[in-house]
Amino acid sequence: MSQPEILNQAFELGFTYTRSTGPVVGRFLTELKKRNIVGIKASDGRVIVPPMEYDPDTAEELSEFVEVGQEGEIISFAWVKHPREAHPSERPFAWAMIKLDGADVPMVHWVASDSEELVSTGARVKATWSDDTKGYITDIACFELV
Repeated sequence: MSQPEILNQAFELGFTYTRSTGPVVGRFLTELKKRNIVGIKASDGRVIVPPMEYDPDTAEELSEFVEVGQEGEIISFAWVKHPREAHPSERPFAWAMIKLDGADVPMVHWVASDSEELVSTGARVKATWSDDTKGYITDIACFELV
């Protein structure tokens, strides 16, 4: 019995569109390029960083931006002893929830530290900026302990 002929066709999968970051995320990224960090005020007065377009509780559209500090407090963290290729550092580091001064909701970023013992809940950190900012979250190169 002979094998049936299998049909195949070479093709290239591509996405022929671009996506805008929109007025809220776009403003956040533009401010990062200028080495500023902004959040947005929720309907209950909380400041959310990074900013969201809609209130997480009421779904109300949000538009009141607030500049927040470049220093903050580690709320929680996870130590990465053996970084992988996709990680932001080749050396051990911490992923952390960081509540920036003036913000009420923490953001996730990474903390550079020489030792896990130096990183703790409540520790103060400050943003360290990339030499060449482009309007990406990686414009904050990392956070360092104060």
